[in-house]
Amino acid sequence: MRKTIIHMTLLLLYLLATAGRVSAHEGDHQAEKQKTHATVSYFSSENSSEKYEILVKYGELTPGREAHFTLFLSDVNTNVPVKDARLKISSPDDASQVFEVSAKDPGIYEVHTEFTQKKAYKLNISVDAQGGADLIQVTGVETGRQLPHAGEEEVDGTPFKSVHFILIGLALLAGLGMGLFFKRKTAYGKSGISMFLLALFVLSPAGNYRLLAHGGEDHQNEKQRTGEASAQFLVAKETQFLFDIRTSRINTGNFSPSVSLFGTVLPSPAGRAVVQTPQTGIIRSLNVIVGQNVNKGQLLASVEQNVDAGTQVSWLTQKNELEAELSAAKKEYDRLKSIADIVAKKDIDEAERRYQTARQNLNAFESLGSGKNNSRLIMLYAPIDGKIDNFTFSVGSTVNAGQEILSVTNLKTVFVEAQVFDKDIEHVRTGKEYLVECTDNHHTEKVRLVTMSPSINTSNQSQKVLFEMDNTDGDFKIGEFVNIRVFGEADSQHITLPNSAITEINGKSAVFVKDAAEHYSMVYVSAGENNGQYTTILKGVEEYERVVVNGTYQLKMMYLNQ
Repeated sequence: MRKTIIHMTLLLLYLLATAGRVSAHEGDHQAEKQKTHATVSYFSSENSSEKYEILVKYGELTPGREAHFTLFLSDVNTNVPVKDARLKISSPDDASQVFEVSAKDPGIYEVHTEFTQKKAYKLNISVDAQGGADLIQVTGVETGRQLPHAGEEEVDGTPFKSVHFILIGLALLAGLGMGLFFKRKTAYGKSGISMFLLALFVLSPAGNYRLLAHGGEDHQNEKQRTGEASAQFLVAKETQFLFDIRTSRINTGNFSPSVSLFGTVLPSPAGRAVVQTPQTGIIRSLNVIVGQNVNKGQLLASVEQNVDAGTQVSWLTQKNELEAELSAAKKEYDRLKSIADIVAKKDIDEAERRYQTARQNLNAFESLGSGKNNSRLIMLYAPIDGKIDNFTFSVGSTVNAGQEILSVTNLKTVFVEAQVFDKDIEHVRTGKEYLVECTDNHHTEKVRLVTMSPSINTSNQSQKVLFEMDNTDGDFKIGEFVNIRVFGEADSQHITLPNSAITEINGKSAVFVKDAAEHYSMVYVSAGENNGQYTTILKGVEEYERVVVNGTYQLKMMYLNQ
């Protein structure tokens, strides 16, 4: 009885395992078929030259009827759509066939014609565009070919069908019959049944289908690169143009190592001027507003100075003295002129100089303001060209002597101060190029090394370095934190890629390589040194491959969501 239970248990396990394997594989295969059928909506043919890449996409072409298809024209190296190209198409299979080409969008052209036979046609496409003239032949444009429809199976790759269940059932019945036969003939019949069911469970083809479901699937869209598997996926040409997917040929070149510094933007010595009042008074006029551009010498404001009684008395005394001196000098000069025939000429000249000096002194005193209202006006002028910064004073406000009223900033030239530690000092001193970039990398500008401080900061043992930078556009602001890249002498040949081409997938550095017009591969790479703009690639890609340098994020999302 116990052995019978064991036999039934083995049989049940076998049936469950078989059903599980079959259902699992058939479910995967069905999902795969549906995905394939959903994406097969057109046929395509492509070819490229040293200048251009042509992709022809078409649906079902019926011989003897009007046919139209779409032609995509792009630069073979950069994937930039070629617009305003003059295309002439002919068929070597039928010299009388006429093709009408019309531009739809940049790089996209509609073609209308009529095919007369059911066959695979060749198309000779003459291109006349900004990149130069070229002739490209596209083959395999098939007429009479039907697109697969949902529910149809073009290739039946299912290794396990319903007929297999019937065969398994017959095999089980045969096995049980043989077991019962041997059970009657020999004492080892029950053991024979156990051995037979165990062997059937292990050696049955159903036990191997799960392995074939993974090892025998179509992996033609995957390839090996330096020991790393890279998955290929489809990106429609329309999508490439929409997301501005750009590629670049990989070439070896010189690589300039760099060091990174952190700095702060400062005004240049003539880049910021403070306007102050020399005396306490009241603002009587403001001739500028915040953000206004002013020129050097332009009147900005006027301040009415309050004067006490003692000062006023002193002014009146000075004025009376100046007027008395002017009157006396004039009388003496007039007297000498009246007797010029008996007076030495040098005495007359001396009297004239005294008279002119007295008159100038009085005019200068009066130009400072009259003392009638116990005040005088102080005019404030712009010391430099620039823009008025924010200020809080208004007309009627009281200001103290030496207090800042306005400030003028000129950002056309600014300084960048950075701290350099001992390990990087020599790199900075011998640097070949210096670049400053905003912390969010939205702008980059070249800078010039001005000086390196001869002293060391005792708190962190760093040395100050000063750079000068043209900032005509005003992208960099005073006090802004920036990064400075110091590039050294270019060294030996390397495969380098722009940092925009490199992304991260599953914690590894990866790039996208263009294999064909609509096929891209995700490739893991081993990245080397990064100088802020380019990164050396140690392995993963080869020279002359086309790597995506713009639109990497969009391709990453497509790859992860496929």
